[in-house]
Amino acid sequence: MKKIEILRNKMILVGMSEGFTSPNTIRLSETLDKLINLKLSL
Repeated sequence: MKKIEILRNKMILVGMSEGFTSPNTIRLSETLDKLINLKLSL
C-alpha cells in the first residue's frame, strides 16, 4: 500500500507541473492502475 501512495503522490505532482494529459502523467497513471489492479486481485 505504501508504494501505491508514493506513486499516487508522484503522479499528482507531475500532473500539476506538466499537465494531467502529459505523457509522464499518463505513464504514471497507467502504472498506478496496474499496481492497484494487482493488489485487488490478491
